[in-house]
Amino acid sequence: MDGNDARATWRNRWTLGILGNDRASRDTTDMAQWLEAGDATAEDLPLSDGEIHFLWWFIQGSIMEPDIRWRLRRAWGMCGRHAWGALSAEAAFYHGFLHGPAVLYVDLMERALGAFQVRGALQVRRLVRRLRATGPCLMCEMGYNAASRGMAREKLVEEGRDTSALRAFAEETRVYWWKTVCGRCIANGASARCRPHLLEEATLGAMRDLTGHHAQVQNIFEHLRVYKQSFVWEYHGTDTAEDRAALISAIGWCSGWLPWIGSIWSTGP
Repeated sequence: MDGNDARATWRNRWTLGILGNDRASRDTTDMAQWLEAGDATAEDLPLSDGEIHFLWWFIQGSIMEPDIRWRLRRAWGMCGRHAWGALSAEAAFYHGFLHGPAVLYVDLMERALGAFQVRGALQVRRLVRRLRATGPCLMCEMGYNAASRGMAREKLVEEGRDTSALRAFAEETRVYWWKTVCGRCIANGASARCRPHLLEEATLGAMRDLTGHHAQVQNIFEHLRVYKQSFVWEYHGTDTAEDRAALISAIGWCSGWLPWIGSIWSTGP
C-alpha cells in the first residue's frame, strides 16, 4: 500500500468510526497511522508547496469562518505536522505577528479548561470523553501532505518555509514553554503531558491525579489570554515573554510536540 492509499484508508476508517470501541483511541493512534502513511513526521518538514499555498490563503481570514472554526474545535486544532507548520507559515508571512493563532488557541484552551471541570465519580473517564477529537485534521482531510503540489510562486513558497521569525519568537520565550513540553514526546521523564498522551495514559488507567494537568492547562490559558488581549490597541505592550510562550505551549498541548522538537526547534532550553 502506497502513501496515498494508506492515507485514504485511514481517512475512511476515521469517517466510519471503526477504530475500535474506545473512541479516545482516535487521538492516540492518529500519529502512528499518519507516520505509516508518510505524513506528520518531523523529517517531512518543511511544508510542501501545496501546504504553503493553502496556508497562505487560510491565514487571510478563512480561520475565522464559523465552519472552519468548528472543524478546528472538533479536531483540537490540526495534526502535529499541520499545527506547527501553520504557526511557522503565519510567523513567516506576518513577520511574527501571531494574532490569528492566539485567537484560535485561546478558544481551544478555554474549551480544555472547561473539560477539566469534572466532579464526582469517574472523573478520568469523563475527561477522556471531553478531550477526544471528534473529527480529523482539516488539512489532512483535504488531502494536503508532504507531496502536495501548489500553484504558489517560488518566492512565496520560499518565504513560507522561512522559520527564522518563529525561531526568534521561540528563543525569546523558551525558558517558559520548555517547562510545558510533554515528557512522553521527548522521553525526558517530565510530568507534563500533551493532550494525545494524556488521553493515552488516562485510557490505559495510568492516570489517577488530574491536579497537575489541570493546573498546567489553566496556566497556559491565562497567559495566552493576556497575549491575545495585547493585540488590542489599548492593551498593546501589556504581554510578557511568558504570555507569548503560552502560544507555543498551547499548540504542543493540543497536537503534540514531535514536529516542533524534531524539526523546527532542535535544541534544549
